[in-house]
Amino acid sequence: MKLLIIKRSFIINLAIMMLFGIFQIQAQSTKMVKTSAKTPAISKSEKEAIENIVRDYLLKNPAIIREALIALQDQEEKERQQSMANNMKELKSEIYLDADSPVVGNANGDVTIVVFFDYFCGYCRKTLPELKTMLANDASLRVIYKELPIMGPQSQVAARAALAAERQGKYAEFHHALLEAEGTDDAIIKGISDKLGLDYQTLKKDMDETKLNESIERNLRLATAIGVNGTPAYLVGDQFIPGAIDAVALTKVVAAERAKLAEAKNLKVKAETK
Repeated sequence: MKLLIIKRSFIINLAIMMLFGIFQIQAQSTKMVKTSAKTPAISKSEKEAIENIVRDYLLKNPAIIREALIALQDQEEKERQQSMANNMKELKSEIYLDADSPVVGNANGDVTIVVFFDYFCGYCRKTLPELKTMLANDASLRVIYKELPIMGPQSQVAARAALAAERQGKYAEFHHALLEAEGTDDAIIKGISDKLGLDYQTLKKDMDETKLNESIERNLRLATAIGVNGTPAYLVGDQFIPGAIDAVALTKVVAAERAKLAEAKNLKVKAETK
């Protein structure tokens, strides 16, 4: 609400300044026609009169302010989307080819889902398990997991534990166990590790490695650069999906991306055969 009030005030003042400028130019032009002498600056009383006229007009016609606010918001959103698109293009290798980001499913799949998540995000806990079902039903799907522990120390511990489990070939299993865990104390981490047949001492050692923290920091910087403001967040092709999405809707997004890729491939083949 505070931001809206600030923007409204800004627009009113901007409108006043713009109209005042127009009136001033018109006034000066009129005076120049009458005399070749140097045009004097507009007086303080004239300026106040114009400002009052414009302010009264805007207050009597508030719809103009609303239209201006909508236009401003639309412009800001277009600029944000363009900035995201540019950054996604420039950072494509970091998004899709980072060796430290776990990949589940078909490593050579035609469609890739990139997901930024936190193990203690409620929406992540609810929707991320559905990716397991999607992978089971789609042999051509690839999922890249970007650990984004933004909800406190326990999230950091969970992210490091999952990445350490990746080194023992058990990322997916550890990942799903963490999504159901009630915490990340030593007993819980050890319990998951033992259940999956991992070497717990090796896991603990790997969790403390600087390289894992560097991987997480890269994810945080990447998320900021492409406009990820919360978890979960998904990328499918050039489409950015902020927030939770269920398997049904996400499957449709994947199908649309697959159709898009197939069409592009067909066009390329036709062009090459001409």
